[in-house]
Amino acid sequence: MRRSVIVAMASGVAMTALHAAPGADYARSPAELMARFDGDGDGRVIEAEYVAYLSLGFRARDVDGDGVLQAGELPPDSRPITKAANEGRLRRQFARQDGNGDGALDAGELLAPPRG
Repeated sequence: MRRSVIVAMASGVAMTALHAAPGADYARSPAELMARFDGDGDGRVIEAEYVAYLSLGFRARDVDGDGVLQAGELPPDSRPITKAANEGRLRRQFARQDGNGDGALDAGELLAPPRG
């Protein structure tokens, strides 16, 4: 059960980013989503770019800037999460998405359903 919940949550990452880019309007296409993740515009998303983009939401919610999302910054019944724990989760997620193990995500890997 826990694994299926995690898989379901992870599968929503690309679609969430596609439909709810932090601080911006919705990405209108996979190419636009790729451009938002790809900070240097080289057509590949490295781990640092992936973590940076997906951390925008954490930073926006961390109202007091203490590096911990806690009561008042999270939905009810959520447990606190630190910036380090969030970034660690994103790095593990990136590694699973990197299907060919080259250290970067192309558009296909970025938009693919989560692995393992």
